[in-house]
Amino acid sequence: MAALYDRGNNSYRVPAQGDLSVMQDKPSFIARGGIWVLAQVPVMLLAFIIPLWFGTGHFVPRHPLSMAGAVATALGVLLAIWGLASLDDALTPFPKPLNGAALHRQGAYRLMRHPIYTGVMLASLGWALWWLSLIGVLYALALAIFFDRKAAYEEIWLRQKYDKYADYARVVKKLPLLKSEWLTIE
Repeated sequence: MAALYDRGNNSYRVPAQGDLSVMQDKPSFIARGGIWVLAQVPVMLLAFIIPLWFGTGHFVPRHPLSMAGAVATALGVLLAIWGLASLDDALTPFPKPLNGAALHRQGAYRLMRHPIYTGVMLASLGWALWWLSLIGVLYALALAIFFDRKAAYEEIWLRQKYDKYADYARVVKKLPLLKSEWLTIE
């Protein structure tokens, strides 16, 4: 017999030995957007490594771009952490939302629809500026395209799962202060 556990919004069963029925309840790795998860690991590692390889090789503390980059990196990391904390039990690395998870509109999600991705993009751009790496800045722009595409897939699933997501998306922009249509690549 399987045991039932309840973690707030996410109930799940621990299968009894030989019980495979629980596997039917959970979508496959690919169906949850696992390819995006696999792809983002090397993409994010390169965002860290490229500025070190193709930058000045050292922090230039009095250079205005290095200082701006340090600030942008710190702000990006803080924004991503705030986004992670705002999701609480709905946090998943997959673009497809968890079964039983509620639509989150509090915390960082009051200001923008994708604060984690935005934080990673800002930190990546800041890191490239910090090390004065033009190639790193260009890579950070490519990273922004990657996360825009991942967010587009995620928003399809969010609209399917949550009736009120379209209203939320009309009110809350992808990034504050910018028009959403500037950011979406068709």
